[in-house]
Amino acid sequence: MSNIYAAPDAELTQDVAGSEFSTLEKGIAGDYTLNYRDVLAEAWHKVQGAKGTIWLAVLLFFITNLAVGFSSGFILTMAIGASFPLASALLSQVLVIAITTPLTAGLMIIAIRRAADSSIRATSIFDYYGKIVPLFFTMLLLYLMLTLGFLLFVLPGIYLSIAYVFAMPLVVEKNLSPWQALEASRKAVTKRWFTIFAIFITVMFVFAISSLPLFIGLIWAIPWMSITMGILYRNIFGVENSTIETE
Repeated sequence: MSNIYAAPDAELTQDVAGSEFSTLEKGIAGDYTLNYRDVLAEAWHKVQGAKGTIWLAVLLFFITNLAVGFSSGFILTMAIGASFPLASALLSQVLVIAITTPLTAGLMIIAIRRAADSSIRATSIFDYYGKIVPLFFTMLLLYLMLTLGFLLFVLPGIYLSIAYVFAMPLVVEKNLSPWQALEASRKAVTKRWFTIFAIFITVMFVFAISSLPLFIGLIWAIPWMSITMGILYRNIFGVENSTIETE
């Protein structure tokens, strides 16, 4: 019986040359190193030289989200909204998710590339529309599982919200199917769930504190948060040569 979590030979048999980090198979097995302090410290070190690029990518992400949300809502309202307002709103939301999910994956890949000391560019968030179908279904499955989890006494939802966090970059970077990506992320994260949860709590606390003095601290906090995610992914799953090669 084949192992659905095993890496496809053409894509995943070679990790970064000379890398001390993990692979997909090792990540799923929990055979990776993750130190709370080291991850946060390395992320802070890698913020230097990356703030402008990451912030430009974030701005492009939000501008595109606003443009897609406004245009899809306006067009669908004009087309069917008067007769079927609920259907119009639902279709608009589905369209927004479909179009913007590759951008979310793009932001995560930028952080992973920075974690792997590769070059980054803000416009690369638009590079992953070739994966729009699997990314869309990954997001739908993610929403479904999280909704079910939070309906089941909340705690399963909290567990899954952390466990599934790497599903989208796994679709892009490891070429996994939606369900394979969700399960690979869950299995790998579960092995160090409390450490990763502690890192997430720290990141959220820093974000909240950085927002207080006129949001000035977010200039550093947002790139730091993003790169922290990239380092976590890199340490758990490794990074393919094809993803980090110089552009």
